[in-house]
Amino acid sequence: MNAITSCYADLSQKESGWTDTPKKTLHIWLIGPILCLGRSLAIEPQNSYLSRNWTVFTPWKFFPPRSLLELVQLAIAFYDLFFIIYLIGYSSFLFLSVVAGAIELYRSYRLEQLHNKLWQSYYIPVSILVPAYNEEVTVKDTVTSLLNLDYKLYEIIVIDDGSKDKTSQVLIDAFHMERVERPIRHLIQCQPEEEVYECPNQKVPITLIRKKNGGKADSLNAGINAARYPWFICMDADSILQHDSLEKIVRPVLEDENVIAVGGSVRPANGVVIKKGHVIKYRLPRNIIARMQSLEYDRSFLAARILLDKINANMIISGAFGLFEKKTVIAVGGYDNSTMGEDMELVVRLHEFSRMNRKPYKIDFAQDAICWSQTPEKLSELCKQRKRWQRGLFQCMWGHRKMLANPRYGAVGLLSYLYFLLYELLSPFIELLGVLTMVLSVMMDMLNVKFMLVFLAFYALYGILLTLTAYFSRIYTIDQRLSFRELILAIIACFFETTFLRFYLAFVRVTAFVGYKKNKLNWGKLERKKMNRI
Repeated sequence: MNAITSCYADLSQKESGWTDTPKKTLHIWLIGPILCLGRSLAIEPQNSYLSRNWTVFTPWKFFPPRSLLELVQLAIAFYDLFFIIYLIGYSSFLFLSVVAGAIELYRSYRLEQLHNKLWQSYYIPVSILVPAYNEEVTVKDTVTSLLNLDYKLYEIIVIDDGSKDKTSQVLIDAFHMERVERPIRHLIQCQPEEEVYECPNQKVPITLIRKKNGGKADSLNAGINAARYPWFICMDADSILQHDSLEKIVRPVLEDENVIAVGGSVRPANGVVIKKGHVIKYRLPRNIIARMQSLEYDRSFLAARILLDKINANMIISGAFGLFEKKTVIAVGGYDNSTMGEDMELVVRLHEFSRMNRKPYKIDFAQDAICWSQTPEKLSELCKQRKRWQRGLFQCMWGHRKMLANPRYGAVGLLSYLYFLLYELLSPFIELLGVLTMVLSVMMDMLNVKFMLVFLAFYALYGILLTLTAYFSRIYTIDQRLSFRELILAIIACFFETTFLRFYLAFVRVTAFVGYKKNKLNWGKLERKKMNRI
């Protein structure tokens, strides 16, 4: 307190040599408080230049840098402080998010226990769109799982985007599909269809569209054109829905007439055994890469999405599982096939469209509507996936940059956009530069090493505890029990995810734009395996 008090002593005690200029005001009101904060955080450098300013600094006495070295030292000190504040801000947001998410999960779980299912008497017709490219290994299991949903009125549309394998033939043989002449009205522009197949003997209508290759977004637009019903679900061809997922994802639409889109929860299917849409056995993946991702997914979906949902500020619905109002999506032009982040871009455009047209709307998140999807088990494939996500995020954020801090877009512009900018898009750059400046600070004797080591240790422990909280909250609410061995594996995986995987992926995301122009329209395919079904 003495340090801070001394910093804001009576301004009348000016020292000679200073003139009343705007530069002086900048020193006093910008540099001054930051230096005081640094001192209050026990960052006490020993080099002569910074030590002078930390120990003697007052608003009227600041020693400007007199050489390039001193300027560099000042810049490093400033960034060290910014990095600390940045980590504290993220930790605070994560804490609020996990707490809010855990409470919401428990509330939903209790409602299920009370058998509050009056809404089941009502349904809305839904078209399920499954874009596929070289998915012969998993596409049959995906469609089979969709036939086992506890829902009365829906159709399945698989869009084969010019696959080079037997994706279409696997479906034709498995479900005895026949080629038909079906005219499709192109309300959204997309690549033309080559063949259309239907299954006449299935209780749930199945349609297969074979088209020229145009990318995932183009395939989804083709599916929207072919959809017969007013609502559609987009999902990946390597994913499986739980038996009640469709019922739960439409619930917000039945409860609120202003809902135009709903996102579901995506969870790693690695290590999960599923029978007819029911989870028979759950365990953490044996593969360490997939195991760390499982914990990461729990933290991500439990954290920001539930909290942002409270203020109608969700900017992303996973392309693996999302529900949309068909007429509204058509009104905004469908999916953008020029971006790698077509899922996020569509949601942001829905926000923008509704705000600009003063249309009451709600983009919801159904945390209990679950989709099980495969995650990469090889580090090289995980890197490809995260590079693609980073490119898509950048494209979306840059394309809608006018929303930043714009009150016309409500909480999306004032809060959500800023969060995604600082803690998603720029986070790998900020974190890696923060580590670099701390190393330089130690080498230049500018940092209280003991303080920083303790701070980083507590930060890592804090992140581990929050991740485990998110994971155990989810496990509890799906009525699964973990063995002692599974508990130990979860803790170990959480430690490595916090201390290794996070920073490794940060480096990968920094390099995301290497070869960007060459690969920007690729599907970004990963190695697939058969689902664990019995």
